[in-house]
Amino acid sequence: MSVGLAETDRLVAWSDAHLPGSGELLVRRMTAGASNEVFELVRSGRRWVLRRPAPSSRAPQENLLREFRLLTALDATDVPHPRAVVACDDPQVIGAMFYVMEYVDGFTPTRDLPAPFAEDEGARHGLGLGLLDGLTTLGAVDWAAIGLDGFGRPDGFLERQVSRWLAFDASARTRPLEHLDTVAGWLDANRPPGGTPAIMHGDYQFANAMFRHDTPARLAAIIDWEQSTVGDPLVDLGWLLALWDEPGEEPIRGAGEERVSALAGFPTRAELTERYARRTGRDLDHLGWYEVFALFKLALVLEGAYTRHASGRSDNPAHARLERMVPSLLASAARLVAAGGHPR
Repeated sequence: MSVGLAETDRLVAWSDAHLPGSGELLVRRMTAGASNEVFELVRSGRRWVLRRPAPSSRAPQENLLREFRLLTALDATDVPHPRAVVACDDPQVIGAMFYVMEYVDGFTPTRDLPAPFAEDEGARHGLGLGLLDGLTTLGAVDWAAIGLDGFGRPDGFLERQVSRWLAFDASARTRPLEHLDTVAGWLDANRPPGGTPAIMHGDYQFANAMFRHDTPARLAAIIDWEQSTVGDPLVDLGWLLALWDEPGEEPIRGAGEERVSALAGFPTRAELTERYARRTGRDLDHLGWYEVFALFKLALVLEGAYTRHASGRSDNPAHARLERMVPSLLASAARLVAAGGHPR
């Protein structure tokens, strides 16, 4: 048994009853985020992934069961996702509720791309198109038909967003933030009518996608569904485009932190926008609003992490960089307000 969950004896007993195979259960930590932890389980030549809340997470543990419900529902669709296997609602097993899903053999694109994507601009172009196509596939799912009634509150979804995130920020922020009031006021004054509700991922970007190792580029799975709901799918598109760095641009997060999309070969925002419009038929006249909202929301989420760092409640060294990154995001949002969004 390798380093991993402290409660491995109880996990072994639970696995004997709920997972195939027998013998030694190997447990390896894969990621340890602020919200969730992910472990690899290996036994009898089979591999699974266990997802549980991080010990420091303040989110209700039932959120994990909500994710499991969504992944199970997606089995009836062609959305690439990890197949859900079994959930455990008994926190006595490992100290928290959790679920197990199938292991996905793939990679998450970063600026350190593996071969052949590191050398092949055409292959990188395919990664960008594959990411966009995964979003359009998700947005086309009939969420009611696959049993997701009550999964979200699509009525009035956009109307709630700005006030919700301002309230989230007000509960934690300890410093003034330039541009915040201007951006929030513009979002409220220019809120679009919204369109047909669809399943939303909530954090749709390369960091939450896995691709097959070979070419042509193929999306293997969309992962990390903790923010998923049923709402306006253009929020996901705005998130993707607002955080899409292009070659020669100042990185949207500032401080020289370019994203993988800034490498040569990736599609432009204009190309992604045109492809989304063609594949979905949705009205994109208000796309600039969704891009501004994405930067506004991200800034406030990250400000919460920075506040925890500044008050000594977080020892994550990455959170120190948020002192400058959050103002940079709001400055980028203010520039988009003035420009009406990115050029198309």
